[in-house]
Amino acid sequence: MTNNSGTPVIGVIGGSGLYEIDGLTDTRWETMDSPFGTPSDQMLFGDLDGQPMVFLPRHGRGHRIPPSGLNYRANIDALKRAGVTEILSVSAVGSLDADLPPGTFVIVDQFIDRTFAREKSFFGEGMVAHVSMAHPTCGRVGDAVEQACRDLDIPHQRGGTYLVMEGPQFSTRAESELYRAWGCDVIGMTNMPEAKLAREAEMCYCTVAMVTDYDCWHPHHDHVTVDAIIKVLMDNAEKGRALVKAVAPRLSGRTTACDRGCHAALETALITHPDVRDPGMLAKLDAVAGRVLA
Repeated sequence: MTNNSGTPVIGVIGGSGLYEIDGLTDTRWETMDSPFGTPSDQMLFGDLDGQPMVFLPRHGRGHRIPPSGLNYRANIDALKRAGVTEILSVSAVGSLDADLPPGTFVIVDQFIDRTFAREKSFFGEGMVAHVSMAHPTCGRVGDAVEQACRDLDIPHQRGGTYLVMEGPQFSTRAESELYRAWGCDVIGMTNMPEAKLAREAEMCYCTVAMVTDYDCWHPHHDHVTVDAIIKVLMDNAEKGRALVKAVAPRLSGRTTACDRGCHAALETALITHPDVRDPGMLAKLDAVAGRVLA
């Protein structure tokens, strides 16, 4: 079980290019087991200037697993078992806003979850809990990311709503226009239920949404070439590596639990009376909720 008040351990979820960071030492790939199934891949453990880091390829190395096929519960549970306390989630998205062109990084602070084929909670029959998702990302980690973007001169927007669709197909034009009418900024397929599960596991969570192209609402969307999208992806990956490297030292100085309440999210969330809690469910929750179930 993670000690959230001790030395922070930064977990990074994203594409494999993010892990090729200059200065990352003592690296090793490890298989992490989870009672919730098999994570996407092994995890890369390393050290960046004294800061412990853990990297998880969200879709597996080589991008083997589609968004709906990801075992989000196993991924977050395994990161928790690996000691991770802060998660930096990096994902490619489409833009729903003309003012967010390709190459922009959005430090997301809200989500609309339109997924429907995924396990969305560690809890269930035998141990019920309801966590607050009013503020689904950690503002403290967001502050560190924003400052790093400024220092690196990365085009960015602080704050934004990420519409998470089920996929694997992209939106219809009508859907894209609907999401724009809702005030959404970017659209993608991966950050839910990831953010919900990170909150249940009492981990700080921050999404960096890297815009690769405009969604199909844009009148010139059909004119975008594959070569152009790949170029943006490569540029974003390079910026993403630099961002991770710059954020790490900004998060390494924490000596107490997160002052935004992330590390105490389950404090008032448990509903099931202790007398009727299912022992089997409690055993599975040893890492995620051990702090409040002990």
